[in-house]
Amino acid sequence: MILYLLKSGILLLVFYVVYKMVLENEKMFRFNRAYLLGSLIFSLTIPLQIVSFESGFSNKIGLIQLDELVIQKGSENFAPISLNDFLIVLITVSYGLVVLLLMLRFVLNLFSFYNRITRNEVQFIKGEKVVLIDEPILPHSFWKSIFISKEEFKNGKIPSELIAHEKAHLEQKHTLDILFIEVLQIVFWFNPLFILYKKAIKLNHEFLADEAVIKQFDSVRSYQNLLLDFASNKNTISLASTINYLITKKRLVMMTKKESSIKIVLKVFSVGIVYALLLFVFSTKTMAQTVKNKADVKEKDIYESDAIEKQPEFPGGIAAFYKFVGSNFKMPAEAEKNKIQGKAYMQFVVEKDGSLSDLRTMKDVGYGIGDEVIRVLKLSPKWTSGSIDGKPVRVMYTLPITIQPAK
Repeated sequence: MILYLLKSGILLLVFYVVYKMVLENEKMFRFNRAYLLGSLIFSLTIPLQIVSFESGFSNKIGLIQLDELVIQKGSENFAPISLNDFLIVLITVSYGLVVLLLMLRFVLNLFSFYNRITRNEVQFIKGEKVVLIDEPILPHSFWKSIFISKEEFKNGKIPSELIAHEKAHLEQKHTLDILFIEVLQIVFWFNPLFILYKKAIKLNHEFLADEAVIKQFDSVRSYQNLLLDFASNKNTISLASTINYLITKKRLVMMTKKESSIKIVLKVFSVGIVYALLLFVFSTKTMAQTVKNKADVKEKDIYESDAIEKQPEFPGGIAAFYKFVGSNFKMPAEAEKNKIQGKAYMQFVVEKDGSLSDLRTMKDVGYGIGDEVIRVLKLSPKWTSGSIDGKPVRVMYTLPITIQPAK
């Protein structure tokens, strides 16, 4: 999972930098909309390697160091609770709580629009559903409705350009984009890049809506003056498209900027090359290697444990594995007689099908301790195999076992 988040974060950052440096200042709003949404989808799906290229440059095997298991004659064997396990639980609970709170806020925001529609007067103006709100608000739109102040509407203070602006948001279904990025922000709340993407997407929505108004009324100067009248009003509504969103010099300049067809074609082509390169780089998968011994594996041929997105799992979890080893272990007679104590290091590989192979004693205490542990490991049921990018991989484990005499 950490590897996936790292890869997707790098992709999101690269695509955002390309957008800011190459695309944002160009009058190619529809392409930019597709680019921003496509970049989000691309960044979150490509690291899964749904489409992948084989790479023969590295054949690797995962390597995981287990916590120490203590075996003592006449005592109940137990599974140690490691700091890593505690941190994983703490992080999972914290993540879930934040997601729950954000989801609750999201649902309440959606419900607030439902309340406004059901509790206020609704009219249809030129085929558009307009909700007249009693309180003073700026025109804004959501889903299939435009929300405007009832008092200002009755007094004729709502310019036609503003209605046309919000109508453009509805016709181009900008609400879907906003809901999409909102859901992503809930799931990936810890990644600030989604905030930047949301701002870029909403600003591009305004470019598109401004373009539609100018085409309809053919008066850039009067529309710019109209926008500046609203620039001092900072009221914004979550999830809605609103007329005064980021009324900046850039937005006003975009209305009069001239297009350069050649420049646009070159930039689209360059963006396509970036996409192709990133697709190739992040879709290259590695092939597993047959390993006989940890000593046979060079450091460069070993996956870091963090790279294994889904680690192998013993039925019931790692605690159940420790219990399984402890309950099935029988102290050899010679070891018990001589009150042997010390530490043994065992090694085994969880295969792609979950079976255990390459059972080895890396360091033995003697008196048959290593052989007994191997006997117990051979009794192990199949594990759930580990995986990287959704593909099963072989994972090597090292298990330190401390033997203590009876107290």
